[in-house]
Amino acid sequence: MVKSIEDRVTLHNGVEMPWLGLGVYKVEEGTEVENAVTAALKTGYRSIDTAAYYQNEQGVGKAVKTFGIPREEIFITTKVWNTDQGYDATLAAFEESRHKLGLEYIDLYLIHWPVPGKFKDTWRALEKLYRDGAVRAIGVSNFLVHHLRDLLADCEIKPMVNQVEFHPRLTQKELLAFCQEHEIRMEAWSPLMRGKVLDHPTILEISRKYGKTPAQVVLRWDLQHGVVTIPKSVHEQRIRENADIFDFELSEAEMAQIDQLNQDERVGPHPDHFNY
Repeated sequence: MVKSIEDRVTLHNGVEMPWLGLGVYKVEEGTEVENAVTAALKTGYRSIDTAAYYQNEQGVGKAVKTFGIPREEIFITTKVWNTDQGYDATLAAFEESRHKLGLEYIDLYLIHWPVPGKFKDTWRALEKLYRDGAVRAIGVSNFLVHHLRDLLADCEIKPMVNQVEFHPRLTQKELLAFCQEHEIRMEAWSPLMRGKVLDHPTILEISRKYGKTPAQVVLRWDLQHGVVTIPKSVHEQRIRENADIFDFELSEAEMAQIDQLNQDERVGPHPDHFNY
C-alpha cells in the first residue's frame, strides 16, 4: 500500500519514481506554471510531468531551480511531440527540452503518441539517450497493446512507463494487464476525467464514507491499481487536496464498484484515430 507522498515505485531498470506527481498540461508558461509547480513542491510533490507540446518546460525548470530542491530528489518527465519524431529529430528535440528545463539530465522521457511509421525510429533515439545517461528512464505515452507488441518485437530496451488516459470510465484492463506482464509501469493522465466522473453516485457514496472528496477517492483508486498518477491543477488548495490520499484505503469491494463504472469513454483522442 502507498502510504505517503514520498513513496516511490521502482521501475524495471531500478529507477525510483514517485507514485504521485503534478501534471501541467494546458498550464500557461510563466507565472501560472511557476506558481503551480511551487505549490506542489511546497506540498511535498517530487514529480512534475510536462511535455514539449505544453510549451511550459521553461517555467517548470525555473520553478524547480528557484525552489532550491536537490536535483536527485525531484523527478522530471517530458515528452517528444509528434512533429519531432524520427531518430535525428528526436535527439534534437530532446536537447531543446533539456535546455528549456535547464537540467543536465531528464528523469523520464516519453514518446508522446505512437506516430505510425515513426515511433520505432523515435524509440531508437530514446535508447541512445538512455545509454548516454541523458535520461534515467524512457517510456511511451498513449500506446495501446498492439503498439507495445510492435515496439517490443524490435526494441533493445523495453519501455519503463506507459502513460495513458486512465480513470473510472476508461479502466483499460487489458492494457493494464499487458503492462504488468511486461514490467511496464502504467501511469494515468487525466485521472479525474476532467471532473466528469466526480459526481457519480458510487464515487459520492464512497467519498462520504471516508470523509474524502470524490477526487481523492478516484486518485486513491488509481494508486491501488498500481498506476502512477499525475493530476493537474493550478490551484494550491486543490494541489494539496490531491495529495491528501494516503490516510485511507479502499476495500476490494469498493475497488470493484469503481471498476464497474467503465464505459471505454475517453476525454482525449483514441490513439488509433489521432490526427497525426
